[in-house]
Amino acid sequence: MTYCVAMRLEQGMIFAADSRTNAGVDHIATFRKLHRFEREGERLIVLMSAGNLATTQSVLSLLRNRIRDDAPRHLYQVTSLYDVAELVGSTLREVIHRDGGQGQGSGVDFGGSFLVGGQIRGEPCRLFHVYPAGNFIEATVDTPYFQIGESKYGKPIIDRVVDYRLPLDEAMKCALISFDSTIRSNLSVGMPLDVLLYTQDSFDSSRHYHIDERHAFYTALREAWSDSLRDAFRGLPPLRL
Repeated sequence: MTYCVAMRLEQGMIFAADSRTNAGVDHIATFRKLHRFEREGERLIVLMSAGNLATTQSVLSLLRNRIRDDAPRHLYQVTSLYDVAELVGSTLREVIHRDGGQGQGSGVDFGGSFLVGGQIRGEPCRLFHVYPAGNFIEATVDTPYFQIGESKYGKPIIDRVVDYRLPLDEAMKCALISFDSTIRSNLSVGMPLDVLLYTQDSFDSSRHYHIDERHAFYTALREAWSDSLRDAFRGLPPLRL
């Protein structure tokens, strides 16, 4: 399982993903789920994936190969983020059709989904959620974030805190708290985390961080959040039924 969240806000975008794909008593596997495609000063495209690992890795491999081979239509050739989402969706359908047909009757779910965001010069930041069928929706001012994977544990804090005008640093703190809630409640989501803060029109991906269990700020944040929750609970009015 996995958990990824992305937000398109007034100042720019934030992306965050865990790296756990399988967890059990004696087996834990990690794979990166946040992937950057960029051309300096011209475009930054971020893809985050969830679902069948073979499917999502195949999609990413095909997208990279088509850049390398200078295919007629690839991530560095299209002119809008909408076109990027469409390209990711069609590649996802292609892989599922190829691999799903071979595995008929196996009971294997070949589905995968992607969050696709970033900026191409000439348009503002945009964010899309690409579904396993290859169709997609775009984030709006009223709905500025998307989640994929094990989203239910981290959703309440985001719903309460995030709006379009929230500063990027505050949004990233909220995203990290949502990960702490998810990791505490579900073994299949785990460290390390990949996080990226992107300021609109900067075409600068330098605020890309790798967070593990020893990361000082993440440790301080989760401890402060836990202490605040306990204090808030103790401050609730006495039960009077």
